[in-house]
Amino acid sequence: MHTKSVLASIAAAIALAMVAAPAMPAMEADPLDVLIGNNPDFAEGKRAVEARDWKTAIKWLTAAERRSGRNADIQNYLGFAYRNDGQLDAAFRRYEQALKIDPRHRGAHEYIGEAYLMTKNLAKAEEHLVALKRSCPRVCEEYDDLSKKIADYRARNN
Repeated sequence: MHTKSVLASIAAAIALAMVAAPAMPAMEADPLDVLIGNNPDFAEGKRAVEARDWKTAIKWLTAAERRSGRNADIQNYLGFAYRNDGQLDAAFRRYEQALKIDPRHRGAHEYIGEAYLMTKNLAKAEEHLVALKRSCPRVCEEYDDLSKKIADYRARNN
């Protein structure tokens, strides 16, 4: 009898601890992984970006845009592909569209800042660095990358 009551007490304590313990936060899926899983055109476009095949990336990402509609990540990737293909006007339009959809999109702020440096517009690049500073947590790769590019730009142009 004594063993049963001890086991019952342990079971009750475990059950109580499970109820009283704070719930573990659910891990949120990476939005890019979700987009890749839901949009095969985006997956192809992302592969083309990784291969630095800008024209193919633009083709697939444009198809991804038709499939998914308003999506800041697709617009950002399109901007990146256009910028690397030398089509800066199209790149700016895509980055601006990404920022209309998601004003805090860190990748779009970083990349449009880099595009502004390409056009020698340091003031606009710095505006996007400030926006990154406001929207980033303590550690922010996008902020660090754009900050370094701005510092390099200043060093080359002073």
